[in-house]
Amino acid sequence: MPKQVTNVAADDALTTIYRLSNDEGEEVKASTMAERLGNRPASVAGMLSRLSRDNLVKIDNKKRITLTEEGFERAQLVVRRHRLAECMLVEIMGLDWVDAYQEAHLMEHAISDVTEPLIVKLLNDPIVSPFGYPIPGSAVDEELSMRRLIDLDEGQQGEIDRVFEEEEGVLNFYNKYNLKPGVIVKIIHVEHADGEVDTITIVIGDQPQEVTLGKRQSSKIWMVE
Repeated sequence: MPKQVTNVAADDALTTIYRLSNDEGEEVKASTMAERLGNRPASVAGMLSRLSRDNLVKIDNKKRITLTEEGFERAQLVVRRHRLAECMLVEIMGLDWVDAYQEAHLMEHAISDVTEPLIVKLLNDPIVSPFGYPIPGSAVDEELSMRRLIDLDEGQQGEIDRVFEEEEGVLNFYNKYNLKPGVIVKIIHVEHADGEVDTITIVIGDQPQEVTLGKRQSSKIWMVE
């Protein structure tokens, strides 16, 4: 069996840590990983023990998880190939962007040192994925914005930088209303409940229709700073 497809579970754990910390600015703990991966906490704990033993992750006394330099490089390589696969699926094969994350997840480990540069050439060296995430190793070397749609106030407007790619239901909602990277949205109304934002009503681009997003939908869209 080719080497690049033998450590899928470990790579999934490493890329989950990468996405949570690097792409979303979240503090990573075992419970967070278990929720994202859809695994039992005991399974995640066992995986983290192995990754720690292999010097791929560090766990501090507050149970916070970070990638070592070696772990970061390995996660970054898998994420790069995943996002290149997304671009190929959408731009070359015509796959609907809603389905690109799941299909690219099947392909990321099949891309090798031989095929990766061929895909890069085919795509003319893309710098971001269809969901707006930078492709590691591309020409983009900017700090990601952590400002979310839910952080905007009434009357403010902004441009969508990237959208969460891993949840099919949320993605279908974004697709229905064309909430994609590069689109301008304006906040019309913010509804609060128990002192927190509950729903946000927006207009999208120059469309007259108002669209209301719940907390989860509006917290999974990042805006250009």
